[in-house]
Formats: sequence, C-alpha cells, structure tokens
Amino acid sequence: MAPVETAADSRTPPAASDLLDHVGGWGPTSTPAGAFHLVPVQVDRDLTLVCRWMNDPAVAAFWELAGPDSVTARHLRRQLADDGRSVPCLGVLEGRPMSYWEIYRADLDPLAAHCPVRPHDTGIHFLVGGRADRGRGLGSLLLRAVADLILDRRPACTRVVAEPDLRNIASIATFLSAGFRFLAEIELPTKRAALMGRDRVPCDLS
Repeated sequence: MAPVETAADSRTPPAASDLLDHVGGWGPTSTPAGAFHLVPVQVDRDLTLVCRWMNDPAVAAFWELAGPDSVTARHLRRQLADDGRSVPCLGVLEGRPMSYWEIYRADLDPLAAHCPVRPHDTGIHFLVGGRADRGRGLGSLLLRAVADLILDRRPACTRVVAEPDLRNIASIATFLSAGFRFLAEIELPTKRAALMGRDRVPCDLS
C-alpha cells in the first residue's frame, strides 16, 4: 500500500531508536504456552520463512503479499529502511519462530488520517504462521501477551490498537478474546476495517 500523506506524516519524529522504545530489547515474556519473544526481522535470515507464510492462502487473502520472495523482501525492507515507526518481528515461542508481527506507531502512521488516535498509540499487525499453530487459541494468548508487553515497555502508550479487515471474522474474534474492544468501522485505502483497541487499565491509587 502506498503511503498516504497525512498531518502525522509531516511531523518531525523523535530519533528512530526512540519511536518504539527499542522493541528488539524487550526480551522474552512468560505465557501459558511458554516463553515468547519478539525478535526483529533480519531479511537475509528470515525472508524464506516469512515469504512461505505470506503465500499461505489463508494469510494471502488479507495480507496481499503472496508471490516471489521479492514481494515480501520489498515489504520488509521498506519498514527496515524507514525511521523506526514500524518494526517487523518474528514471534518466537519456546525458541521456535511461529508468527509474524509488525509493531507500529499508530499516531505516526497513515491510519491517523482515518480515525482518532492518541499520542503514542501503538498498533499491531500479526499472523500465526504454521497451520498446526492455528485454531488452538494461541493467537489470542500471544496477542494478549504482546499487548501487555507493549503497555509495560512503553510507558507513554495508553492504548494498543489494530485494524483487521472486517471480512476477517477470525482475526476480529482473536482480538476480542485478547481483551480488545471494537471501537468503530473505518474506511482505509485498501479495506474496510474494524478498529480495535485495548486501553491501559488505570492504577487504583485509592
């Protein structure tokens, strides 16, 4: 998808290393399925695996990155060459890469032109790669863990958001199971989406 020029895009962002508070250094987090770790993608190392996932028909229907390695490589390199507002990662469960994630600054993304966003809102795109890992509840379990991780490692962030395609009922159900709320239907350049959000729970200071 070609970038959409927005007011958010024209802001001067902070240094790239600060945009997402060093995702690569967040470390593993414990889940009921085992230790889970977001590991930033290295194209030379990870391209074959990510491309295989993108060519799975269930994934390709919504990600639209099916095709030769060059299609996926272009998508990954565009993010890696940017200023750090989106970080592509492998989701590694108990040492095994099994999912793909994009952690991004929603307030610095073209999404901000299509719906209200808060400063430091952090977005998630993700897919579970292998068919054997789908349909077992892993998606919602890991999504909840990643949202927890974002809110823990990014103190300025008060909300995690996502915008799955409205046709992707399974994805929407996964976000709901992970504690996200449906906020609105929004029209994006390439899809009609469900805006989902999970707010930071305020501390009880009483």
